[in-house]
Amino acid sequence: MIIPKAVQNLIDSFERLPGVGPKTAQRLTFYLLHVPQGELDKFANSLQSLKKDTVLCSICYMIGESDPCGICTDSRRDHSTICVVEQPLDVLALEKSERYKGIYHVLHGKIDPLNNIGPDEIFIGQLIQRIKNKKPGIKEMIIATNPTMEGEATAMYIAKQVKAQDPEIRITRIGRGLPIGADLEYADEITLQRALEGRNEY
Repeated sequence: MIIPKAVQNLIDSFERLPGVGPKTAQRLTFYLLHVPQGELDKFANSLQSLKKDTVLCSICYMIGESDPCGICTDSRRDHSTICVVEQPLDVLALEKSERYKGIYHVLHGKIDPLNNIGPDEIFIGQLIQRIKNKKPGIKEMIIATNPTMEGEATAMYIAKQVKAQDPEIRITRIGRGLPIGADLEYADEITLQRALEGRNEY
């Protein structure tokens, strides 16, 4: 069977997405062939605006519509507590718990030597600079990297760097409620509440 070039191009594009294999890419493509053109146009417009209409916050590195982001500029939040997470999806997960009222710092990754990702490849240096500048008067840092080997290594590295920079900052690690090997984005609200309440001193 000769597949039309437009169809094959979309299959190839889907295959480049993480977690999408050849069969899934084909199913998605042939499903979209049956979608009305108006819906396809909306889908295409959403893809085009994904990068154009989003920015990286220059303070916390969360993805938003403005710089600084809505969380960093919200005067109702506790700007003395900062929660360090690996990915923007982790911020969304913690926000769903409705228990955390502080601010964030998104690393956009974790220290992973096997994949050649060191501290300089993620936003750790920028975090240390925030501590150094004492903006906005941070008193506690909650390290909420995922409880994996890489997440733990990243947490230990950050704790060591922050303590060297400012020994007065209270450093805690997100604790009780998250099983080893789990990702924050898949945790339910109750589990995240308990993890925040059960954080431990570093």
